[in-house]
Amino acid sequence: MMDRKRVNSSKIRAIGYDEKSQILEIEFSNGQVTQYVKVYPEVYRRFMAAPNPTTFYDDKIAEDYTGRRV
Repeated sequence: MMDRKRVNSSKIRAIGYDEKSQILEIEFSNGQVTQYVKVYPEVYRRFMAAPNPTTFYDDKIAEDYTGRRV
């Protein structure tokens, strides 16, 4: 299981990232965990720095990457 950092968001509970495999893992507030592959480190850094993680997710992750529930 990947280490995840908690974020202040109504929709997202925590975000994890493995730079070597470029896998982004998102734990949603409902407990669902989804992994996204081939996510560049810069995208993860911008996600973690975003003032509103939910908006960043909707605009940059959900639209650009295919998620897989784990």
